[in-house]
Amino acid sequence: MQRIVLFLLTNIAIMLVLSIVVNVLGVNRFISHGQMNLQSLLIYCAIFGFAGSFISLFISKWMAKRTMNVELVETPRNADEQWLVNTVTELAQKAGIKTPEIGIFPAQESNAFATGWNRDAALVAVSIGLLQRFERDEVRAVLAHEIGHVANGDMITLSLIQGVVNTFVMFFARIIGFIVDKALQGNNERSGPGFGYYIATFVAEMVLGVLASMLVAAFSRYREFRADEAGANLGDRNAMIRALQRLQVESGQGGESAMPASMQAFAISGGVGRFFASHPPLEVRIQALRNGANSPEALQKSIS
Repeated sequence: MQRIVLFLLTNIAIMLVLSIVVNVLGVNRFISHGQMNLQSLLIYCAIFGFAGSFISLFISKWMAKRTMNVELVETPRNADEQWLVNTVTELAQKAGIKTPEIGIFPAQESNAFATGWNRDAALVAVSIGLLQRFERDEVRAVLAHEIGHVANGDMITLSLIQGVVNTFVMFFARIIGFIVDKALQGNNERSGPGFGYYIATFVAEMVLGVLASMLVAAFSRYREFRADEAGANLGDRNAMIRALQRLQVESGQGGESAMPASMQAFAISGGVGRFFASHPPLEVRIQALRNGANSPEALQKSIS
């Protein structure tokens, strides 16, 4: 419940700030006297499309720490935490990035995630369940996977792609709404949009949003293969494969127990369909790792 409230309040605050910005710039008045100003419309859509995406990126660490109850490991209290700090530090140096903040969150699901607005201001966190059930070399491979996301700049790239997608979904939906509204009005000229504009824009945003989410999901799946390759080369290929196989069992993909679909950063492989899945199926990722070449060149390619 706390996560939902925090998410809603954050988004309401973002929308209020953006509404003030577009009113000050005057780009919210892109329809006037039966005409549409495409330049103002594009600026309006870009402000909402990119600002929402980048504000979410900039507060991603703050949100993750609070919604996931992440406890930062600043001064290791035991041998496990010391190993975790040493391992992340070593992998970050190997990948050529600043050591991220390191955290542990209280979840029994085997999971891990990386977030942050740039390569040198990231957070890498693992669940208690993963630390307890995985072998050390498997945990190291999972950490290498997350370090790979950071080194590849996946968070900022995904935010850019999401911003572009948001902008053009809003842009074309409003053009469609305007055209439909004009057709419904006929020769009846009015200063602002009619009811048909809002209905058509809403429907168009839903349809275009679904199509656009397929593009974002496709990039997300691609970055998982790259992060797996980074995990294989920064860590160990066989350990990376074993970690994915263990996740396959825990998630019910060939095993007995089921892992909740919510809040899975490392292990997601499903979704409402393969075109909308943020992660490729685990068996496909495993096969890709088996087919990959474990060479020094692969390391540079995986984090470039």
